[in-house]
Amino acid sequence: MLKVLQLFSEKINLLNEKVGKATAWLTLVLVLVVCFDVIARKLFNFSKIWIMDLEWQLFALIFLLAAGYALRHDKHVRVDLFYAEFSKADKAKTDFWGTLLFLIPWCVVVIIYAFGYAMESWRLKEGASEPGGLPARYAIKFLMVAGIMLLLLQAIGQLIETGFILFKQDPGLGEDGTHTGQNENE
Repeated sequence: MLKVLQLFSEKINLLNEKVGKATAWLTLVLVLVVCFDVIARKLFNFSKIWIMDLEWQLFALIFLLAAGYALRHDKHVRVDLFYAEFSKADKAKTDFWGTLLFLIPWCVVVIIYAFGYAMESWRLKEGASEPGGLPARYAIKFLMVAGIMLLLLQAIGQLIETGFILFKQDPGLGEDGTHTGQNENE
């Protein structure tokens, strides 16, 4: 059972690693769009609503799709008054219980409400609120659901990993207690 949990956690990590690295390229796209927008407005007095829509949608995608990646690499916002001084076991306890009691339930609630919100937007074929804006605003709302689902998956992966530490389980150990050669950092 421990091997299955470890494999599941590794697959989650791999998924968020790939999505996070792909999402990082959207940052370059966003910088280019913003530079184009600023230059076009300042030098040529050219501005379009769809360009501003594209800017905020790219920012939303970066934020949403990289949330699981940020959690995986411990780059999320944390109020770090005591955590930095905690032992590995105390950090595991904090992460385990915080994930179980707060992060996972929050993700589930957000997914439920965001999915309903996205479905209503799709039903209405919602587009931009301004004339000349980007169509299909519902697409970004469905990506909000996808981003929180990636965060939920990473939270489950973190729960598994901290559970191994917290309950002193080494998934690399065989049933006879000898090491199977699996590296915990793989």
